[in-house]
Amino acid sequence: MSDVLMERLRAGAEALALGLDEARLQRLMEFLALLQKWNKVYNLTAVRDPQEMLTHHLLDSLAAVGPLRRHVAQAGLPAPVRLLDVGSGGGLPGVVFAICCPEVDVSCVDTVGKKAAFIQQAAVALKLPNLHGVHARVETLTTPFDVVSCRAFASLVDFTHWSRSALAPHGVWLAMKGKHPEDELAVLPPEIDVFHVEHLQVPGLEAERCIVWMRPSTPSGAGQGGAVA
Repeated sequence: MSDVLMERLRAGAEALALGLDEARLQRLMEFLALLQKWNKVYNLTAVRDPQEMLTHHLLDSLAAVGPLRRHVAQAGLPAPVRLLDVGSGGGLPGVVFAICCPEVDVSCVDTVGKKAAFIQQAAVALKLPNLHGVHARVETLTTPFDVVSCRAFASLVDFTHWSRSALAPHGVWLAMKGKHPEDELAVLPPEIDVFHVEHLQVPGLEAERCIVWMRPSTPSGAGQGGAVA
């Protein structure tokens, strides 16, 4: 089974043109094994089947790695880029980001202590010095992060409102969503600038996925609401 999963992971990473070496692919497989092991006790995810976990969790998160790398490069951010993954649960996509983007320092915040403890355990087991588990409510965090991400966490309004204090002045929000969230976009306040909605293709998954990229609007209000399909 593990050989089959590794081949599916390798094929998916190649389809996404991520250029992952064997060491990183192996770390992703070790993360999957950790997720399965801890899930029995801590209920980190409702998905139990290893093949489904690979597609719905690993490959789904990997689909956002290329866009994250591109943003980091285009923004010209000095390393280490600080990323906060909100409501990270079992570390998705935070742990995947930490494995695939060593230049990004990833903090995964969750209100559930057991889930934050799992992230800390994953950081040790996978030898990822750029991964940290944080047990807190996101609205209490004030350390500035360059990127604040989430995956299936909350509505865009709640996500941006709760995490605003953790976003650096130049920072952006990276919200992973299923289908194009028209209803959520329609009710965002004017101080949130949606500058891109990026559609994702997840290998092996016949479902709509996208990233909603947002940032605080400029004081003058320039560039508000510039969503790009």
